[in-house]
Amino acid sequence: MNQAMRKRILDLLKRHNIMTIATVRKDGYPQATTVTYANDGLIIYFGCDRTAQKVRNIRRTSKVSLTIDRDYRNWSNIKGLAMAADAQVLTDRAEIRHATEVLAEKFTQWAELSPVDMKAIKFVKVVPKLISVLDYSRGFGHTDLVRA
Repeated sequence: MNQAMRKRILDLLKRHNIMTIATVRKDGYPQATTVTYANDGLIIYFGCDRTAQKVRNIRRTSKVSLTIDRDYRNWSNIKGLAMAADAQVLTDRAEIRHATEVLAEKFTQWAELSPVDMKAIKFVKVVPKLISVLDYSRGFGHTDLVRA
């Protein structure tokens, strides 16, 4: 991926806060859920309840799809990302600490969580493999597909 495209992707990751992540349930059906996220470069982190279905799904299969966008009144303004990625529920303390720091830098609410709250959270690391960069200002449905 060239530097200009990387910059566009990083800018979109920075400007948005919500992603929809699709995991695969045990019965084979996809499950899409909305989470807040923060990123360190192209690596995306999110936290969720340790008992969440998506945690079990990711442990079973690391392949996920996701979208990052927001609601645009005029579709010619749509800009966002869709990705095929690998996800991992973090177990390493250093990686968990890093994920927490990245999330806290973007969302001040992380500082308000108690130690009890933090124990109820599982952190997930998402590593993009294939990225579709949506930019409808370049034409209806325009996407650029790049390998991460």
